[in-house]
This record gives sequence, C-alpha cells and structure tokens, in this order.
Amino acid sequence: MKIPGLFGKKLLRLFGAGSWVTTDPRLTPWALFSRRFAAAAAAAALFLTSFAHGEQKISFRDITAQAGIQFKHNNGAFGKKYLPETMGPGCAFVDYDNDGWPDIVLVNGEDFPGHQRNPSTLKLYHNNHDGTFTDVTRKAGLAVSMFGLGVAVGDYDNDGYDDLFISALGQSHLFHNNGNGTFTDVTKAAGLWGPNEFSTSAAWVDYDRDGKLDLVVANYVQWSEKGDLYCTLDGTHKSYCTPESYKGTSARLWHNLGNGKFEDATEKAKFYDPTSKGLGVAILDYNGDGWPDILLANDTQPNKLYLNKRDGTFEEKGVSAGIGFSEDGVARAGMGVDAADYDRSGHPSIIITNFANQMLSLYHNEGNGLFVDEAPRSEVGRATLVTLGFGCFFFDYDNDGWPDIFVADGHIEDAIERVQKRVTYAEPPHVFRNLGGGKFQEVTTSLGPGFAAPKVARGAAYADIDNDGALDVLMTTNGGRAFLYHNEGGSNHSLRVKLSGTKSNRDGIGAVVRVSSGRDQQWQMVHSGSSYLSQSELVLTFGLGSAGKADSVEVQWPSGQVDKLANVAAGQTVTVQEGKGMVATNPYKSSPVSKTR
Repeated sequence: MKIPGLFGKKLLRLFGAGSWVTTDPRLTPWALFSRRFAAAAAAAALFLTSFAHGEQKISFRDITAQAGIQFKHNNGAFGKKYLPETMGPGCAFVDYDNDGWPDIVLVNGEDFPGHQRNPSTLKLYHNNHDGTFTDVTRKAGLAVSMFGLGVAVGDYDNDGYDDLFISALGQSHLFHNNGNGTFTDVTKAAGLWGPNEFSTSAAWVDYDRDGKLDLVVANYVQWSEKGDLYCTLDGTHKSYCTPESYKGTSARLWHNLGNGKFEDATEKAKFYDPTSKGLGVAILDYNGDGWPDILLANDTQPNKLYLNKRDGTFEEKGVSAGIGFSEDGVARAGMGVDAADYDRSGHPSIIITNFANQMLSLYHNEGNGLFVDEAPRSEVGRATLVTLGFGCFFFDYDNDGWPDIFVADGHIEDAIERVQKRVTYAEPPHVFRNLGGGKFQEVTTSLGPGFAAPKVARGAAYADIDNDGALDVLMTTNGGRAFLYHNEGGSNHSLRVKLSGTKSNRDGIGAVVRVSSGRDQQWQMVHSGSSYLSQSELVLTFGLGSAGKADSVEVQWPSGQVDKLANVAAGQTVTVQEGKGMVATNPYKSSPVSKTR
C-alpha cells in the first residue's frame, strides 16, 4: 500500500536507512528494536493528528528596533585576539518588578586596560506592556563596568524578587533585587568576592533541598593578558587559541547559608575538578530520584554529569553515563546545553552544542542511567555538522505539546573561511520541529528570512514577552547587536504556569509540573541556567494543541509537597502557591506587538 503525501514521507523517515543501526554496544538488538518500534508507534499517532489538522504557518519577526532595544556588545577586541573577546555575551529574561511581564538583561564586556574607548555596562530593559522596552540600567543601579559574560536569575533570599548573578572574566557580581526597582551589588557581603576566574555559565539550584537557592558557576580556562599565547590558523596571522592551549579550572559550587551569605562548598561537595573547561551548565534530575543533578558542558574535555548523592555531595558520572565523549570516543568542544523530555519517555534527555565539524549532541535518556547519542542518526546531527553552536534550548514554539530545539550559531574566527571553505563566520540559527517519536525536522528557513539570516550568535533565551501564550526568542551576537524575535501566526492553545514556593525556594526551582490533556501527558522542571551564558524565563509554557483545557495540573515541589489542579482552561497564566494551589489567574492578552506592525 502506498501512503501519499506528507504523512507517508514522515513515516518513511521512521523506517529509513540508519534507523535500526547503532554503534552503542550497551543496546541489544531486541532493546533497540523495542525502542524504535515504540518510537514509531508514538510518531505515527502524532503524524495522523498533524495530517488531519495541518501544520501552522509560524514566523519569528525581528522587533528589536520597534521594541526600543539599542544594544551593541563590547567584546574588548583591539587586534590582539585575546581568547575572552570571542566568548560573550549572554542574556536573560527576568520579571524583576513582579508585574507579570518579562524584562530583559543583556550582559556586556568592557575594554581591556590601556585600550579604553567608550564605557560599557550590562543593560536592563523594562517591559512597557505595549511591545516596547525602556533602558532602566542606571536607574536600577546596574551600570557597573565589568568584563561580563553570563547571567543567572533566581531569588536567593526568598524575598519574592529575583536577583541577578553576572559571571565575568575576573570578578563576578551578585546583585540583590531590593524590590523597589533597584539592585545593590552584594558580592562582598555575600562572601562571593575573591575568586579571580574566567567564569562562564551559571545556574541557581537548591542541591540540598533546604529551601534556599545555591549557585553553581562554570569556569573556562586559566587565562591572563600576561599569559596569552600565540596561535595561528594560516601560519601568518594570529588567531584565537583553542582551549587545549590553556590549563583547565574547576567549576564552583556556592552553598547558601541562609543569612545572605554563601560558602564555597566545591571541595566539600566533591565537585572539584581542575581538568574541566566549562562553558554550559544545566540542572536536571536524570535518574528521577527527586534530587537535582548538575551537567557541565566542557570544551575539549569530557562533559561532566554530577549525580546528587542526597547527602550534600556529588559523584561524577559523565563517562559511565555515556555523555562524556562522542560516539567515537572524542571529547568535543561543548558550548551550550539544555535538558528536557522531548519524546515523552518520562526521562530528561540532553542537547549539547559543539564546535564546527562536530555536530550537536542529542543524548537520549534510556531510563537506566545511560544516554545514547541520537544525533548521528538524526536530521539534528546532519544539519549541525558544519555549524558552530552556542546557545541552545528545548522550547515548544508551535504549542503542539512537543519540545522543539533552537540553536544559536556563529564561529569564533572571522577568518575561518580562508582555511575551511565549508565553514563561515556568521551562520544561520537552527530550529528543529519535534515530529514525535524522537524525530525532528529543520524548519529554520520557514520561520522568516530575518530570523534565518546568518549571525555571529552566542547567547539565547526565550520568554512570552507580550502575554499572548507563544514563546519569543532573544539572541545576542559577539561584538554586535542583540535580536528580539516575536512569535507570530500560531493557532494552538497553551497554558502557562508560574510557581510560588513557601517551604521550597520562592521561584519553585527544581519543582516538576505535569500537565495532562486527553491522552497527552507532558512535564517540565523549573530550572535556572541552560543555554549558553543565558537564562530563559522561569514561567513554564505548555502547548496544548487544539485542546481548550488541561484536565489536570500536578506540581511536585522540592519539599515533597504535591499540589493538584483539575480542569484548568487554556489561554491563561496560572500562579500556583505551594500548599495552596492556584492563587491567581491572568488571561492572555491580544498581542500589542502584532498591533504595532
């Protein structure tokens, strides 16, 4: 029987060449057959739905200028090709004034000593609720000069207002949110002053589940102006050195003492490893025991997966879990990272962006402590082989209930085309639509020419900037502008869930939210960090497809508390307070952004 059209093509992808091949000796032929058959069955069901209802015409429109965001990254470059120049910047969404509208943080660098030109600081843009943003950096007390790289958002003192940690080359900074629109630099008072490191991505995590957010900070390599090395691609001109030229350095774990102070628990928690060259940090519970584990994406060193031992210590499991190396045993150049259950297996799987000619890693969680890289057998792998990925995340851009993949791309060397003809400096991003059954299809070019245009991208984050129920994208470029893209054209329903902890940390970081609608069941964990140097909003968005409600919403808090809701209508953001259930609702708005086209 011949199956016509799009449906037939998608089914053929499931059983096409390579679908039944694996180089992983841990998977028996029967185990592989069983997993592939289950994936095919799940995908077939989704494809029937897609075939019946058709795919949506969604685009991401560049609204940066009309939104009033005027930002250019200062990477400090002045011709010496110092390694830190090419790394930043990060970005984040934070509702710093609790008005229900996500605001924007853009991290910035600064000039190197002796080469000062124009002063530069990070930027805080306030969401005006009408599709525009206002620069409130100076008013907020954040006009602090530093060679900033990354940002992590979290309410570390549980006062109801999210604070900012800015990682940097040299001294990183912790800014306390005063609740009146201003921030105070509390780095010294908090005990975080002193480490002079090359810090990159960071994440807030309550690793001991005591209700207070701790902080994990990735560090890259041991670099200084005095110790800068000469490297060259063509034998004539200086180029940026690879991290193999420098010694590694351990990530740090800061334990929250509960009085506004932190202690360095790196060694005590068995988190210390000076061989690491960390760029990305993700928090996940990969073994499903209810305790957060820590994933560190390393550049030219094996990726690290720290299993939470539930006694204040960790055990490193990266290699034994199968994520330390590529399939052929190579430690790749890991950059950005994220984790999500992309195939409804009940377990979080992992994406890690890598250097050019290395393809993205798509580690599927087998549910037994092991991961298998599906990228070599996937369109995700083939499409990312030549590009150099940085920021990345799972997000459901079309609200069909299946997490899609976004990757921000851009090379580090502006002269790369002279020595590698297939590789370019500016590169288009990638968006892979989740087809179900573990299958993805690249759809970048269909999302708009401006969105798909080549960029030297680095950080990336998502949020619903205008409360219309669809996720928008923020992207930074090295030495260039930031881009804000508005998600337009979707017709599927969604439900957004905001958490407010009482026994648990106020943000609900580490909580798992499960949503059921008909036969569809999905879940997400509230997490800080992920992507590259960046953080997306803490509100969770669940795509419901054509369903007008969620039959049930269940929140499993880090404290052990479970809150359950029933028959929750789509088209709104609901706030769930620990122990009380739903305490507030906010219906979606007609997008003010679309009205200003």
